[in-house]
Amino acid sequence: MTGAYERELREVLAGTEKGVHAVTKSCSPEEKNRMSRVIERPFLVVRAAGSGMEGSGDLVALRGDCCFPIEVKSTRPEKLYFSGRTKDQLNAMIREGERSGLMPLYAHRRKGVRGDSWRIFRVETVGLTGTLARLATMIPALPLNRNGSPFIDWNQGMPLNRFIGLLCSPEGETAPLKALSKRAAHQTTTMAEDTQRSTDDILAELARRRSALLPFKGKE
Repeated sequence: MTGAYERELREVLAGTEKGVHAVTKSCSPEEKNRMSRVIERPFLVVRAAGSGMEGSGDLVALRGDCCFPIEVKSTRPEKLYFSGRTKDQLNAMIREGERSGLMPLYAHRRKGVRGDSWRIFRVETVGLTGTLARLATMIPALPLNRNGSPFIDWNQGMPLNRFIGLLCSPEGETAPLKALSKRAAHQTTTMAEDTQRSTDDILAELARRRSALLPFKGKE
């Protein structure tokens, strides 16, 4: 049955109107608007060679500014734990992601849910650069259980419509950079305010000490 959802996601990321319409029937107008952006900035989506091969995922989504191997999972429960074969798949995706400098993703399709039923997670890897490094700060990684092992929790993922809104915004690939620049500017302003407060505090303390010494100088 996962194969049907794999095709569903492929049609959406490829930007086909039929595919986008099919997954947004019960979505809110805002979700539909974000999802439809992929029609203007679609991905080339291919089924991974020998889908299920170690580290390749089920789909590979490519565009000029980024590339993602994607493993598709579908369940009715909110959570999915890795064990046996699925844990081997995860470890292989981590290994291949770090070896090739890519950011693997998990796409979790929850059955029986109205609205946007897809959630996106990134696989935690090291060595990302450029656009992928910037996107990694905005796409949630697989959460960790009490033992520190990754698992899937649908509620903690990024809705597909927001993922598409992020990657297919009218500003194009500069959108993630603009978001980070805005955040950095806010942090810089906060640091400047803190520095000014520290300077004011130091000057106030020096003035207090000076005024405390003046009576003693008068007695001399």
